[in-house]
Amino acid sequence: MTAYDAIVVGGGVVGAAAAYHLVREGAETLLVDRRDVGRATDAGAGILSPSNDVDVPDPIERFEACAARYYPVLIEHLREDGAGDTGYRACGSLTVAVDEDEAAHLDQIRAGLRRWRAARDGHAEVSPDEARALFPPLAKVRGAIHCPGSARVDGRLLAGALVQAAKGRGLEVREAAVEALLVERGAVTGVLAAGERIAGRHVVIAAGAWSKELGRRVGIAIPVEPQRGQIVHLDLHDLDTGSWPILLAFRGHYLVPWDDGRVVVGATRETGSGFRPHTTATGALEVLAEALRVAPGLARAEVREIRVGLRPASRDGRPILGPAPGVANLLLCTGHGASGLQLGPYSGKVIAGMIARGAPETDLGPFDLGRFDRSR
Repeated sequence: MTAYDAIVVGGGVVGAAAAYHLVREGAETLLVDRRDVGRATDAGAGILSPSNDVDVPDPIERFEACAARYYPVLIEHLREDGAGDTGYRACGSLTVAVDEDEAAHLDQIRAGLRRWRAARDGHAEVSPDEARALFPPLAKVRGAIHCPGSARVDGRLLAGALVQAAKGRGLEVREAAVEALLVERGAVTGVLAAGERIAGRHVVIAAGAWSKELGRRVGIAIPVEPQRGQIVHLDLHDLDTGSWPILLAFRGHYLVPWDDGRVVVGATRETGSGFRPHTTATGALEVLAEALRVAPGLARAEVREIRVGLRPASRDGRPILGPAPGVANLLLCTGHGASGLQLGPYSGKVIAGMIARGAPETDLGPFDLGRFDRSR
């Protein structure tokens, strides 16, 4: 039986990105996905922060900057591959202060932007009237900062485009549950999926909130737990919402406009939710109350749907990337929490590069699984 060069377990945006970059590297790759209900990719808002300086000394900030810088490159690659729409658009963002406490936070941002040479990056303070002109349903705010470099992407469309483009380059896909990871003499040799033993020289665990169970089967503790997020899609019908910027406030919520008269508002962060991807009255109330506090002009919008995703939340909030300890050729690409759409495509690229060339293109030290042992 011929072994695949790599088997990727998990077909969300992170696993799809790993598979796509593996086939671009020329690796014979299999993607195995059981299409769990509630995976984070299907419910993510898709907010993408602008790129910072990729030469910063801090490896976490550098990774985040590289991920942001890579996004337009990836979108262009997918366009060249004829992969279809991803919903990607550089639409900008507005950070707004509605009450006095938020105005104080906005002052801190202003000071930080001055130190960060905001003019270089296009950040600019705008008046309340200018802010409302950019986002018409907005409340009468106390201040606002506009960032033209922010963008958004549709997680479902992006994952689909990655898989479609990868199939065009030879990726094989199976819809099945991985029942076991096959290990011989301390090295992974493949997977058992739907009762079939499938050989693979490398295996990537990219199963999101379900990664922990896969690790447990080979004696590896992956500290990832599901964190439920509820996100409401509002329909404004014939309004041209596609030109509106993303709206950010100071209570952990956001509003993301799309081209079809839709505004997405979210999201809850329900730690301890378990694997229960259903809506709750409390969650919907939380999201809608915050949306109407910031943008009361949305009060008559139709509720089109409420999506629920289970984010793979790591213990310290950072992704888990790199080799699995004790099992050769097993790699981890999980634990992105709420940053899966922001960091996931670049994470998949880095892991694919490790398999193809033996070393990551950037420092993965802060994302190594071993950090949790060192923190005890």
